[in-house]
Amino acid sequence: MDSDRVNNCGSVTDNGLLTEINNFSENRLDQIKRLTRIGTALSAEKDINRLLEMIVDEGRRFSNADAGTLYVMSDDETELRFAIVQNSSLKIRMGGTGGIITWPAVSLKDEDGSLNNRNVSAYVANSGDVVNIIDVYHAHGFNFQGTKEFDNNTGYRSKSMLVVPLRNHENDIIGVLQLLNALDPVTGEVVSFSVECQEITISLASQAAVALSHNRLIGELENLLESFIKTIARAIDEKSPYTGGHVRRVAELTMAMAHKINSVDYGKFADIKFSEDELRELRIAAWLHDIGKITTPEYIVDKATKLETIHDRIHDVKTRIELIKCDYLANKNKDGKNEEILSVIDPEIRTLDEEYRFLQHVNQGAEFLGDEMINRIKKIAERHWTDGGRMRPLLSDEEVAALCIRRGTLTENERSIINNHALLTSEMLTRLPFPRKLRHVADYAAAHHENIDGSGYPLGLKGDQIPLQAKIIAIADVFEALTAKDRPYKKGKSVAEALGILEKMVTDNQIDASLYDLFIREKVYEDYVHGNAVPDKD
Repeated sequence: MDSDRVNNCGSVTDNGLLTEINNFSENRLDQIKRLTRIGTALSAEKDINRLLEMIVDEGRRFSNADAGTLYVMSDDETELRFAIVQNSSLKIRMGGTGGIITWPAVSLKDEDGSLNNRNVSAYVANSGDVVNIIDVYHAHGFNFQGTKEFDNNTGYRSKSMLVVPLRNHENDIIGVLQLLNALDPVTGEVVSFSVECQEITISLASQAAVALSHNRLIGELENLLESFIKTIARAIDEKSPYTGGHVRRVAELTMAMAHKINSVDYGKFADIKFSEDELRELRIAAWLHDIGKITTPEYIVDKATKLETIHDRIHDVKTRIELIKCDYLANKNKDGKNEEILSVIDPEIRTLDEEYRFLQHVNQGAEFLGDEMINRIKKIAERHWTDGGRMRPLLSDEEVAALCIRRGTLTENERSIINNHALLTSEMLTRLPFPRKLRHVADYAAAHHENIDGSGYPLGLKGDQIPLQAKIIAIADVFEALTAKDRPYKKGKSVAEALGILEKMVTDNQIDASLYDLFIREKVYEDYVHGNAVPDKD
């Protein structure tokens, strides 16, 4: 027995056949490995444009095709839209990262409502069949007039074509992969797509469809999340007619600062570059930074003056002073003096009028109250008025306490309620199961009221304990609040005035000095202030 015809197991074989079988097996194994690697790569790709390009690139690589086109199904499933067009001979790479293709979509139905089965890609989308054509110029059953016109205009010669549907995990057709002109790897001549090539392309198309469907689903869920977040934020803003748009404006200014950090090549931020995921995380945190205010009563959020509750009690004070004046003038009139004249020239009347104007001014909360002004409020409060025969103080203890607020319009209790929104923000967001790449949203959103010196809230963080992203939101929040034109408790400040206050906060070690420097040097605020802030005074 010829030893050359005996294998290791003692069986009689043919060396040529064995070699052929081994080569076939190795080739198949290599293809399977490549398909596995491609499937993994397709599933891992997050960028939809690169994913679309990868599908066509790999389809052409497996089949050694000169050209390829990827169509995606429209949302209403009425047409196929060009996503990718590639042609090596003509050096064409359109769609994907190369931009949107403006070619008209392929309708899946004719004007009479019947299926458009004359177009090969539409037929594949409608039927789910695979079409393998040896030569499109001699094919029957399809209209290749558009292909021939393309060839005539470019000098190209379309010949072999393989068209495969992309089915997702629910067996719905979501696209069509069209490969054109398979090339012989040795001669470079155009050949037909083999049965083996067709099978591999079908497998690739299946993997591509799942990856594309997965990518779309993730994108849709992300869009849903952001839309839901913006809806919640808008609802919080709309609790008050005076703060509508606050969250949107803070988010806008926050992202302007983040993008500027990414672009500078000097100073502290030269080596800091936020990734797309980090930018998205910051954007969501900015949109949610005030979510804790959902529990804050409207009368506190909208409190325009110190004496405001259901109404502004300064009007009650005015009524009491008028009664005091009436009683005073009535007593003076007993002496036969003209009441009308007294009401104008009498020093006591003028003093009462001036005291009311003072209380009215203090009630606005527009300036810091020193000890002198507080003592004057208490002195005025000692006046009495007659209420149904009973003597009552001009100001109640509660009204005195409110008017003596040194800064702003909120009492200590009201300010505590307002400040608690940061803690509530942390508690609410911490309970949400954010995905890993959004795991810092709660930390960034809740810390926007922390100060560098540790005097902020809710946790009293200081320095590097405060995330950079929270420091960015903090500056955006302060600048927006200072320049906003819709606050009930104060007029919006000009850009120059707001920048001056921010500078003072840097001096007081409340906001980050480096971020403020970037804010000023790069004029981050310029695009924002157009239409949002109070213009500078001439």
